[in-house]
Amino acid sequence: MNPPDDTTRLGHFLGPHGVSGGVKVYVLGDPAQLLELPRVWVEGRGWLRVRRADPLAPGVALHLAGIITREGAEALRGANVYAADADLPPLEEGEYYYHELRGLPVYGAAGERLGEVADVQDAGHQDLLVVTHAAGEGFLPLQAPYVEVRLNAQGRPEAVALTDEAPAGLLGEEEGEA
Repeated sequence: MNPPDDTTRLGHFLGPHGVSGGVKVYVLGDPAQLLELPRVWVEGRGWLRVRRADPLAPGVALHLAGIITREGAEALRGANVYAADADLPPLEEGEYYYHELRGLPVYGAAGERLGEVADVQDAGHQDLLVVTHAAGEGFLPLQAPYVEVRLNAQGRPEAVALTDEAPAGLLGEEEGEA
């Protein structure tokens, strides 16, 4: 069962928290984003209502409808957790969610269009943009000073651009083509 469109992966379940069905979440990004969610989409289960969310350094403990025992929480271990993009809390000006990068054009340092962002993946120590381009698909590290996310007048992402400091070949192009 694949997650619905217009959802963003928040992290994955680590295991039980307590004896009454709480489950710890390894959170990608800011754990505070999970505290007010009305529901989450759980891999293998579908949409579940959030009964309660407790801050738990470094993540969050979720109490979900239908999960009331430690064994029920244990069964969720390793499952990915998603939120509907529309349910995510608003951000401060100039900040953005990674799902807002999907579909944006990617430009080279000289302004040429290189491709489009298909997705963002957590690669542990660094996030990667999955970029579709003329030669197929490639990964682009979402890392300053090589990549800049350009914002529009409303402070929302409108494009991704490589900077002059980006090494040649980040998307697999030959050095002479860049």
